[in-house]
Amino acid sequence: MKEGQFQTELIYELKKRFDGCIILKTDPGHIQGLPDLLVLYNDRWAALECKASQFAHKQPNQEYYISIMNDMSFARIVYPENMKEVLDELQRSFSV
Repeated sequence: MKEGQFQTELIYELKKRFDGCIILKTDPGHIQGLPDLLVLYNDRWAALECKASQFAHKQPNQEYYISIMNDMSFARIVYPENMKEVLDELQRSFSV
């Protein structure tokens, strides 16, 4: 599966789980390494970096931004192999 195809599937699942959420795609040319998606839901937010597989190459700074943004709210690298786990964690985070 290609990353774009996975990202489309992930967005579909996010909208299904979090009715009314707003999903924004970030501009990779603006800040290198910033996660692909920003998910806004009620008074909470999450940043998600999409990868085609758990073995996909990570760009410089991606883990740095994931770490910083996770300290602020919730951020993860998500790929098909961990999507359910990440969405379950996100649901718990959004429920607090």
